[in-house]
Amino acid sequence: MNNGTMPPPREDLIEVEGAIEHIVYQNEANGYTVCELAASDNTLITLVGIMPFLEEGESVKALGKWELHASFGRQFRIEYYEKQLPASEAAMLKYLASGAIKGVGPVTAKRIMERFGCDAFEVIEHHPEWLADVEGITQRKAKQISERFRENFGIRSVMMFCRDFFGPATAVKVFRQWGSAAVDVIRNNPYALCESIDGIGFETADRIAESLGTDKTSSERVKAGICYFLSYSASRNGHTFLPADKLIDAAAQLLSVPSDDVGKGLHTLIAEDKLTSVKYNGREVIYLKEYFEAERYTAAKLDLLDRLCERISLGDADRFISQLEAEIGITYASLQRKAIVASINSGVMVLTGGPGTGKTTVIRAVITVFERMGLRIALAAPTGRAAKRMSEATAREAKTIHRLLEMEYADGSKPRFRRDENDMLEEDAVIIDETSMVDCLLMSSLLKAVKPGAHLILIGDADQLPSVGAGYVLNDIIESGRFSSVCLKEIFRQAETSLIVRNAHAINHGQYPDLTVRNGDFFFLRRDDDRSIAPTVTELVATRLPKTYGEEIRKNIQVITPSHKGSAGTVSLNALLQEALNPSDPMKPERKVRDVIFRVGDKVMQVKNNYDIAWKKGSREGTGIFNGDIGLILEIDPPSETVTVDFDGRVVDYDFTMLDEIEHAYAITIHKSQGSEYPVVIIPIFPYSARLLNRNLLYTAVTRAKDMVILIGSEQTVREVVDNNRLIRRYTGLAFLLKAYE
Repeated sequence: MNNGTMPPPREDLIEVEGAIEHIVYQNEANGYTVCELAASDNTLITLVGIMPFLEEGESVKALGKWELHASFGRQFRIEYYEKQLPASEAAMLKYLASGAIKGVGPVTAKRIMERFGCDAFEVIEHHPEWLADVEGITQRKAKQISERFRENFGIRSVMMFCRDFFGPATAVKVFRQWGSAAVDVIRNNPYALCESIDGIGFETADRIAESLGTDKTSSERVKAGICYFLSYSASRNGHTFLPADKLIDAAAQLLSVPSDDVGKGLHTLIAEDKLTSVKYNGREVIYLKEYFEAERYTAAKLDLLDRLCERISLGDADRFISQLEAEIGITYASLQRKAIVASINSGVMVLTGGPGTGKTTVIRAVITVFERMGLRIALAAPTGRAAKRMSEATAREAKTIHRLLEMEYADGSKPRFRRDENDMLEEDAVIIDETSMVDCLLMSSLLKAVKPGAHLILIGDADQLPSVGAGYVLNDIIESGRFSSVCLKEIFRQAETSLIVRNAHAINHGQYPDLTVRNGDFFFLRRDDDRSIAPTVTELVATRLPKTYGEEIRKNIQVITPSHKGSAGTVSLNALLQEALNPSDPMKPERKVRDVIFRVGDKVMQVKNNYDIAWKKGSREGTGIFNGDIGLILEIDPPSETVTVDFDGRVVDYDFTMLDEIEHAYAITIHKSQGSEYPVVIIPIFPYSARLLNRNLLYTAVTRAKDMVILIGSEQTVREVVDNNRLIRRYTGLAFLLKAYE
């Protein structure tokens, strides 16, 4: 077996060698291990770091540094390590008999050594079929023994090969994907990394390719670059496709190759069925396959639902509504009545409207009518907070869409929903709130689970920010004109007293909000010097509001800001707010990640969907914490290198290698606040980017508040934001596809 060599020692690294005496802790997912090494001088050394597939009794050589841990004393943090194959027959027998190779115990180990002697390891690795000559070993078991043996030692070559490009935890992912063949796969096509490994982008794969001498004009590089650019456009800009001419020009510039090379690569990808080419209005557009399939399925299923729905007579619908009005003692406004009739008499219905226009009143009425018709109803929303608000408003259970579809673990990267076209929802009516947040992939998954003949009601505010993911689903459905759609516009009397509601509607209509009232629920603090905005926010949260309204108000405050950067962006504000609300304390464990310190008591947010992370809530267990979920750090445990976070009762353990999935949430971006409602919202408004600061953004921010808004900045900046109604265009095809069904 070719064991390879350790990397040349750096001056700052020390080498240790010995046998693994005891494994204290091991995370099977990422290989993080704490163990005790019996060194050749009979000392016991505590090793910590990424050491996957390590077993007690194995011999290792490691490079690393000594460090002094505050709680656990002197320990050796490894940067590289390799397992040492036993050299003598006695040592080989001891290793095999230790249980390090699953399926081989002391008796089988003795038989293998008696049969093959010092060639045993060569046979196990390269000729496993010969093991079947040993009593008690079948061909199947021989293959399993060989695979486990190669796994135990194969990870070393992968970690060594990858060490200059990414960390050990990512190397473990690579090894789990391709096993001992990983290095050969990467050498053959380094761009397979960005296609197959979550967390490795095109730039990293391109850097590896360059180090391997890959030609910049190679077809694999060009094809990977095209797919990367389409994926980037979807994740960052919300596009489901790009026009072919724009894609070719942009990819050629990104890759620094001729446009003709990109055109050839594009045609190859289409021929390989990895990309889809469609013509809209005579212009060729290019999709990643999954986005085209999602939009195509969504259009077809929406059309089917609308055609198959059983309709009742208008007379029956009016009778249901009149009975309801008499029972609860109200009279619905004309648009509300129209919306109720459309909801119970359409296969697909869209209900939109701003705050205070009575959307909740309509939905309560629709639910009551559906129940009296004997229909089973499902209520859902994109986020946990939105689902909770929906439950409170309707006095009925509402779930997240992911929970409604019974999401299951799927290889740690993408969700797999148990509910789909093969196992549809039983409900006769499905009502979705905050639909503006639903991207095209999630809408497609939802529709696969809605049975033909069921009612689908989509509720939202089309003037809020679109989904973070690709697509413009709600707006495209409305734009298509294919389905019943009612937009509530009248602000009802009980909402008219709220300056939050009045100012939100003013902003949405391009009018300046009233910044002069001092005794309502909307306050404006004028700060003409941008540098004074962040300190004012900090002072409000830390002292002024608690002094006026009591200490309890702190947990009800959310700061939402237009951007990460800038004088009052999330980076600056989170540092100030952490220092003010949760300062450093010797009694509070903390962990530094990049340039950020996480501390027990910190407010944090999950910033990417993690579908397989496990959580506990009392006796309940489940998986999945999603982009935008906010929690509190309960514990930081250095020995196990874990951080425990409470997300509204769902308690999750993160290992230290996963901390790039969370950020401080004392201040969050307006985009991240979508679908949530907070009692008190503080909004700093400062000149940053005309592209970002538009009317749509400010409207979304103001409508996140339930009881109080505090807007901080200059009046001139507020006016400029309201005047800026420029929306960032998204390339999406759902409206085109829906119109084709007319």
